[in-house]
Amino acid sequence: MNATTVTPGIFRLSTNVRDILFEGLWPIPNGVSLSSYIVKGDKVAIVDGFCGWDGVPETLLALLSKLNIQVEEIDYVVINHMEPDHSGWLEAFRALRPEFTIVTSAKAVPLLEAFFRLGNQKIRVVGDGDTLDLGQGHVLAFTEIPNVHWPETIATFDTKTGTLMPCDAFGSFGAIEGAPYDDELTPDQFKFFEREAVRYYSNIVAAFSQPTAKAIEKVEKLLGDKVKIIAPAHGIVWRKNPGRIVADYKRYVSYQKGPAKAEVTVIWGSMYGNTASAIPTVIKTLKESGLRWREFQVPRDDIGSILAACWTSTGIVLAMPTYEYKMFPPMAAVVEELAKKKVLNRHVFRLGSYGWSGGAQTELDEIVRRHKAGWSFVSPVEFKGKPTEADLDLIEKRVRGLAARVHYAILRADKRR
Repeated sequence: MNATTVTPGIFRLSTNVRDILFEGLWPIPNGVSLSSYIVKGDKVAIVDGFCGWDGVPETLLALLSKLNIQVEEIDYVVINHMEPDHSGWLEAFRALRPEFTIVTSAKAVPLLEAFFRLGNQKIRVVGDGDTLDLGQGHVLAFTEIPNVHWPETIATFDTKTGTLMPCDAFGSFGAIEGAPYDDELTPDQFKFFEREAVRYYSNIVAAFSQPTAKAIEKVEKLLGDKVKIIAPAHGIVWRKNPGRIVADYKRYVSYQKGPAKAEVTVIWGSMYGNTASAIPTVIKTLKESGLRWREFQVPRDDIGSILAACWTSTGIVLAMPTYEYKMFPPMAAVVEELAKKKVLNRHVFRLGSYGWSGGAQTELDEIVRRHKAGWSFVSPVEFKGKPTEADLDLIEKRVRGLAARVHYAILRADKRR
């Protein structure tokens, strides 16, 4: 647990979490940071729940003592977002400090009651344009950013310091061992958090890219000389160049409909090694194409990493055998998730082995059609048993065709910019 000063009057409470599945689903091999923010005027507010607190009273009291704040001074708890990683310590805090007011959106109120059975708890509902004056110039202004990534989400802006606290928006995975601020990072640390931000976005926010685009528009209107700091609930605080993470998120949004980067993600699974024997030909051809490529094997590699790679890739190779007239089940699960997360308009090539019958392509087409993914397919290559030299030659030709499509898509996009 840690407490640091973001800027005079605003403090960050933070901790790192490791060795869990985020949302009970997504592996986080590099952990994730959880942060809350205290704004101190004449009155004191905690924003984004209690992400930096483990629920043990002594821990919170020690953090507050470090900041010269008494728990009895906390008048407001601002719930930007109701997901339990941001609000789950509310009951423990109520036991510690019974008299305070929850500040949140109208859509969050029924969720608060459902999660916490609040009874006669004081609640102040806020929306676009509403403010809360804490004194000493600290006026909190609220902006609704629904469906980033729950419908009740708001962002909180301290007008005195120009600090935007947007909860899950502009966040990233990645535990923070040292500097939590962008003005203290090395170039290698920047690269690390940029990779973790893509992973976070693609796993958590991707399906809500269009609402996120609207939230970005709202933030961009405030950027200029108003927003000086962006302080998300996960990831580093941007106080030197907040426009950098906004630009990154704009780019992540644009990847949904494509084209993304000049990259190809290769995803393959194999039952007895026959489909696997074609993968060296795929990789060799991609190397010759000049495109960046990444390779994943299902079910060995986690779906979160695969999703992050596909989010930034314009091309995808799917290699799997037919299994009982359909796709190899781990591959079917991956494709279903890619479609649900709205990885749209990719250029895709499928290959794979079959035994007594094919059928994998039929299921693949059905998933893409049902989710309106808009994938453009290079003609598939299916082979009975082990691929022949003729099959491998055809696979090489198809991969070259895929690479050409990716290059052309990137070229067209560059000309439009």
